[in-house]
Amino acid sequence: MNTSISLPKTVYAIQHLAFEDLGSLEDIFYQLGFRVRYFEAGVDDLKPALNYEGLTIILGGPIGVYETEDYPFLIEEIEGLKQRLNANKPTIGICLGAQLIAHALGAKVYAGHQKEIGWSPLEIKNVDQNPLSALENIHVLHWHGDTFDLPKGATRLVHSESYPNQAFQFQSAVGLQFHLEVNDEMINLWLDKA
Repeated sequence: MNTSISLPKTVYAIQHLAFEDLGSLEDIFYQLGFRVRYFEAGVDDLKPALNYEGLTIILGGPIGVYETEDYPFLIEEIEGLKQRLNANKPTIGICLGAQLIAHALGAKVYAGHQKEIGWSPLEIKNVDQNPLSALENIHVLHWHGDTFDLPKGATRLVHSESYPNQAFQFQSAVGLQFHLEVNDEMINLWLDKA
């Protein structure tokens, strides 16, 4: 993502679970002078977040992109996301959010060969100006069962031992299959709800 552009001072975040928020990233945004506004998928109108000119972050959740029959709000979310990506608006997807971005870009999203849950390092791809290069030798949390094919025209940024597509960039959108946002409180909540 081009970090030299000036973004509006509010970050919009779309949640798929009330207790799955920006976690430690929220503190960083506040320290940088940003405000955060949340939208709850399936409850709130997501159009303001998906049409927003500034940064919109699409968070995770325990549902699959392909479960539109059980979660019909995904249909509208995916359509809005397609328009957002076509307009090249700054977007980050985390876990389910990355899968939604991949799907909106025409890639297949499906159940993986195994669940990936736990802490492990990423293998950083050697690409020009990789925005995730600072994660070299850092253990991150993986907590997913689904995976996706790399969208056409996207650049793979990192992979793990278990899955080749852990992060990608497509224009000003970045998809992260892993969780950078977790803090102790979130992990305890996730373990309690698992």
